[in-house]
Amino acid sequence: MYQPISGFSKQSKEQKIDWLAKTYLKNSPEAKNIIKQYWNTDQKLQQLHDEFSENTISNYYLPFGIAPNFLINNKLFSIPMAIEESSVVAAASKAAKFWGTRGGFKTKIIDTLKVGQVHFSFVGDFDKLSSFFKKIQPKFQEAAKPITQNMEKRGGGIKSVQLKDKTNLLPDYYQLHCEFETVDSMGANFINSCLETFADVLEKEAQLYTDFSSEEKEIEIIMSILSNYVPECLVRAEVSCPLNEFSDTTTIPGKQLAEKFVRAVKIAEKEPYRAVTHNKGIMNGIDAVVLATGNDFRAIEAGAHAYASKNGKYSSLTHAEIDGENFKFSIEIPLALGTVGGLTGLHPLVKLALQILGNPSAKQLMEVVAVAGLAQNFAAIQSLITTGIQEGHMKMHLMNILNQYKATETEKKVLVNYYKNHVVSYSDVAIQLEKLRQ
Repeated sequence: MYQPISGFSKQSKEQKIDWLAKTYLKNSPEAKNIIKQYWNTDQKLQQLHDEFSENTISNYYLPFGIAPNFLINNKLFSIPMAIEESSVVAAASKAAKFWGTRGGFKTKIIDTLKVGQVHFSFVGDFDKLSSFFKKIQPKFQEAAKPITQNMEKRGGGIKSVQLKDKTNLLPDYYQLHCEFETVDSMGANFINSCLETFADVLEKEAQLYTDFSSEEKEIEIIMSILSNYVPECLVRAEVSCPLNEFSDTTTIPGKQLAEKFVRAVKIAEKEPYRAVTHNKGIMNGIDAVVLATGNDFRAIEAGAHAYASKNGKYSSLTHAEIDGENFKFSIEIPLALGTVGGLTGLHPLVKLALQILGNPSAKQLMEVVAVAGLAQNFAAIQSLITTGIQEGHMKMHLMNILNQYKATETEKKVLVNYYKNHVVSYSDVAIQLEKLRQ
């Protein structure tokens, strides 16, 4: 029988932990200790973390790393990355160094518009609705003035409000499709507040519109919400070099390696099974920087994957080509980011991450994040078409495996040295540890 707990949110942290341990963890002292050992000893800092979300009982740590040597538009960056996956930071760093000696990364902001929509139902004549919309259109901006004043001072605000007929998708379905400029803030709260104001205007003005029938006056607002699909908030990052400079090995000529690289990217453009993993590698780099800078990686993920499907089939977010005697590799991706508001002014590590990046504007952060994704993808493809992904990845993963087997510091030292010249695998690590322990 379903018996929900009542008043859980009102309990203290200790009470929540006691209930959790008693109900799901066999009242284990060890389980309680695991939860508490991640508490910050600085009570003010811990309270800050507790108040980021609801029903918090502990902190969940991710490694905070640095990928140095990124030359972006002739300026040197060290990029903060928050990620738990082995080899991501190392791969990004390697790619940064490779391209740093070949002119570095070049970026361009294509646009920064963000989107929100008021979804509503209207039963009646569309021509009348269209005339009504044209008549009341100035009232949307006017009603939102108290919300937009500060944003407008910073150069942002409402850019457009359009009426869209979506009855080909659902009966009686229409929307206000709205575009915004939010400058250095991600702008979710700003956009949603504007949209709810627009919805209120739409409903109230419909009741007063004399050309509507009684049925047409009853516009029903379904919802008012920003969209995380922002195909007009785009950034491009690219690298290029002569073919004879593309290889950093003596075994594979640059032209041959570049041709194989381009072929690998073309496969990701055409084959969805490959494209998903290909783009996941891009997001390894992007999400890590988005997390480190206090932005919403879930929104970025959703928007990026939607953009990858913009032509009706899921495809690669990066593109490569050989143009004459030059190799070119690029990414174009929607990134709705902020450097003010939200966690950016609250989380100490987020503030530090932004400081490391030189306290960038939202546009500059878009450029850095796109570069991290391109670098990560470059490193992954280079590994795939040469040594294979496992050689480098598993060597970076070695310490995790050793920790799982509870290796001592002496054992770790011996095996790290051993695997400089051997292939890492779970089974082989177990064998080598057994030999040491005998």
